[in-house]
Amino acid sequence: MSTRKKAPESMPSVEQVETELKNINYRKKFRSTLFSTISILIVVAAVAVLVSTLFFPVVQVAGSSMEPTLKEGDILVLVKSDKVTYGEMCCVSWQNKSLLKRVIGLSGDIIDMDADGNVFVNGELINEPYVVEKELGRCEIEFPYQVPENKIFILGDQRESSVDSRSSAIGCVGKDQIVGRVLFKVWSKK
Repeated sequence: MSTRKKAPESMPSVEQVETELKNINYRKKFRSTLFSTISILIVVAAVAVLVSTLFFPVVQVAGSSMEPTLKEGDILVLVKSDKVTYGEMCCVSWQNKSLLKRVIGLSGDIIDMDADGNVFVNGELINEPYVVEKELGRCEIEFPYQVPENKIFILGDQRESSVDSRSSAIGCVGKDQIVGRVLFKVWSKK
């Protein structure tokens, strides 16, 4: 056994201590900033989801019933409201599906369509520049047709293939079925 004394460990210099303190402070600041940033991002995401759910739902177009105005894949922002007016595009809920259609008639209106696809509301021919080919399409209701109370009459812009208020399966939709009216198109698939 040796009785040799251990050499004392050398003390760090003042510069080394200062450098180490700076590193420790930097790591603390970095963690704090990272935690703060992640917290802010989570709050912003939650607010965005809340706003889009309660006030401005976002939907993606599926199908061709609104062409050429809307194409499949277009992304739309709606404003949540059951107050719609003539010619506006709105999204309605039907059998757990969302349908995008155009408002043609409101409660009490008399809707008529002739064999050529011309649409009359309360006896007046409506101007429909968004319809490329007018036609009666598949129609299961009898015209003239009066829109029931608290309902709206909707049609797709592609009259030959659109399933809308002319179909007995859908018919006129209630105000409680309106998800919202189209506010603007966010992205268009070309």
